[in-house]
Amino acid sequence: MFRIGEFSRLAQVTVKALRLYDERGLLAPARVDPSSGYRFYSAAQLPRLQRILALRDLGLTLQEIGDLLVDEPGPDELRGMLRLRRAELERELVEGRARLGRVEAYLARLEREGDMPRYDVTIKSAPALRVATLRDTVPHYPDIGRLFDELCGFLGASRLQFTGPPLALYHDGEYREQDVDIEVAAPFAGRLPTHPRVRERELPAEPALACTVHQGPYEELRHAYTALLGWIEANGYRIAGPDREVYLVGPERGRDPARYVTELQVPVERV
Repeated sequence: MFRIGEFSRLAQVTVKALRLYDERGLLAPARVDPSSGYRFYSAAQLPRLQRILALRDLGLTLQEIGDLLVDEPGPDELRGMLRLRRAELERELVEGRARLGRVEAYLARLEREGDMPRYDVTIKSAPALRVATLRDTVPHYPDIGRLFDELCGFLGASRLQFTGPPLALYHDGEYREQDVDIEVAAPFAGRLPTHPRVRERELPAEPALACTVHQGPYEELRHAYTALLGWIEANGYRIAGPDREVYLVGPERGRDPARYVTELQVPVERV
């Protein structure tokens, strides 16, 4: 029998780790002295300890190792778990390479601009969203205000509660000088009354949105779009759906346009 310190030295495992394995039920001492509380281990426990260490090195959690060691796993069971772990590692490698590409693109921007870029871009997902929408073809982009007045006026008169900031979706595949296809939307709670132009629908979940935030007047949103589209191209993505503008802070109560905050969201997929 070896005291825990001796066993630790022989097995090249810290005492802290041995105590943790004991707490988790993975490797209990062979004997505990009832009077002193000293823990003793035997050489016969080394193969089980080496199995624990090997599985830890493969990235399995202590819970997964414990489940495996309840009964000695057969070759098929062990192969199955290792294949799952291999798939997880391959996914992490793909995500890591994508993150590395974003780091390199960010560094390139810093080197070009010599300062922190005004627009930082992130990739995020969005769940499905229940909204009231009004879609129309309007003469010019600034006419979006008329659509929002109609939509929000109807929702307010119907005493419906807004559950998130309003947003707009641009359905044209290109910039248009006139006859612009715009859909304005607002998340809400409650039952939507009948209206000739306003309808309820669910915006689909988006697995990947390239997003950036613009602070300032809407007339300057083009700068944010320029930065966002440049990032999409530089990082190996392509646009996969209509872009969204989410109006986090808007023109309510005569607010100074310099204080507007708008998030641009563009659905993307890997090229």
